[in-house]
Amino acid sequence: MNAVLAPPLVVRALGRADYVPTWHAMREFTARRDADTPDELWIVEHPSVFTLGQAGKREHLLAPTDIPVVATDRGGQITYHGPGQVVIYTLIDLRRLGIFVKELVYRIEQSVIQTLDAYGVEGRRVKGAPGIYVPVNESTSPQPSLRARGEGKKRVSDPDFSGVAKIAALGIKVTNGRSYHGVAFNVAMDLSPFALIDPCGYPSLATVDLATLRVQTTWHEAAERLAARLADHLSP
Repeated sequence: MNAVLAPPLVVRALGRADYVPTWHAMREFTARRDADTPDELWIVEHPSVFTLGQAGKREHLLAPTDIPVVATDRGGQITYHGPGQVVIYTLIDLRRLGIFVKELVYRIEQSVIQTLDAYGVEGRRVKGAPGIYVPVNESTSPQPSLRARGEGKKRVSDPDFSGVAKIAALGIKVTNGRSYHGVAFNVAMDLSPFALIDPCGYPSLATVDLATLRVQTTWHEAAERLAARLADHLSP
């Protein structure tokens, strides 16, 4: 792809917003945009909701729950959004930027890694499992009940999650060369809903947030830092 001149990227802070109307809004934005429409980042915090990607299987929801479950059009399996999690939707014209979806995923992941580095936390990729992971030990043990449950159910085909927990999940949809959905970054959450699912479809996968890693920050500061890194990586 050859990049062409593009208008400046727009960053919008949506505050706390329900998942479904936000999803519909980004789908409508993507459908009506044209070659001159600026790319946008939408920063949002969702009330509690489970979302299923296009390949999502409800068998990965392990127990009855009052938390809504929404089948959506992003890639990936099941995940959880809730208060204390920074969600940033990446509404990007890939053709204009001159990249393909694999490069978009790489740049989003790199933005999370750099954000974590600013907090003194090592972010890692795991082969075959998009998203960003951090090393954990006994003093930062995330969701021990989930880890114990996962040990007996790990499949041979699963990526190797030994010694790490997931701190950021990615889900992307591309239509007509333009992306929506994006990245969810765990800052200071109630992580217990993750124990009701196989996160991203993996029984052996634990999740963690910055607060569990003893990083002192606010939702707003983490959102600003991640948005700044994304803007660097996704601007022409």
